[in-house]
Amino acid sequence: MIEFCSLASGSNGNCYYIGNETDAVLIDGGISNRRFMERAETAQIDTTKIRALFVSHEHYDHVAGLKSISHRHNIPVYFSAATYNALSRRKRPQDYKLFDGVNSVKVASNIEVFPFKKHHDAADPYSFIVKVNDSYIGIITDIGVADSVCVDSFSKCRVVFLEMNYDYEMLQNGSYPQYLKERIHSENGHLSNTDAINLIQNHSFSGLSHIIASHISAENNSHSIIEKLIEPFANRYCIELAPRFAAGNHYVIDD
Repeated sequence: MIEFCSLASGSNGNCYYIGNETDAVLIDGGISNRRFMERAETAQIDTTKIRALFVSHEHYDHVAGLKSISHRHNIPVYFSAATYNALSRRKRPQDYKLFDGVNSVKVASNIEVFPFKKHHDAADPYSFIVKVNDSYIGIITDIGVADSVCVDSFSKCRVVFLEMNYDYEMLQNGSYPQYLKERIHSENGHLSNTDAINLIQNHSFSGLSHIIASHISAENNSHSIIEKLIEPFANRYCIELAPRFAAGNHYVIDD
């Protein structure tokens, strides 16, 4: 059995849950422990199975609640060294470990986490592929460009939380200042709808079954635009648009 759920996704906070019958991991801790517990209860997630929390980078929407989540649930937090050093002291958890970005991290007998470098405007940003039993689940968000490493990781995934951050026309015609538009659209910014669709069209694993569109901008994107773009894939994959202020669907699928 494999289970997964988005507990928060977007600039207001990010937290993703991946597990199996006995163990689980979190990717990012960008919401308070109170909200984490409320959403985990709503989604009927067993938080006692969580063995580790991995941090992608130090931006606030990915780390806001990790210290309290780690402390309240006795969960070790994994960082790259540069990400840990970029974090303010008051945000650093007591129970932490460092990953080197080269080797995978085995957190339970059937859960292994594979970090990979990504393009984003942070100290040392990573995304992750989580091997659960014999399947790979990708958390691929906050990526300015899908380079060969990203493509290779994506192409292994049976399940993927894939960033669909912005629609180019909405971004260009929106109210954001020019410097912020350039930052979002840059190689160290975020993945556009078009780039995400290109990944799905050209690089999907033959066994890909679930796509959770993630980190959707509230200002520079719309559900209607995404739904139109993903319509051609609707009969091939189970597709969800991750909610911003609530838990998404708690999926439990056969291994």
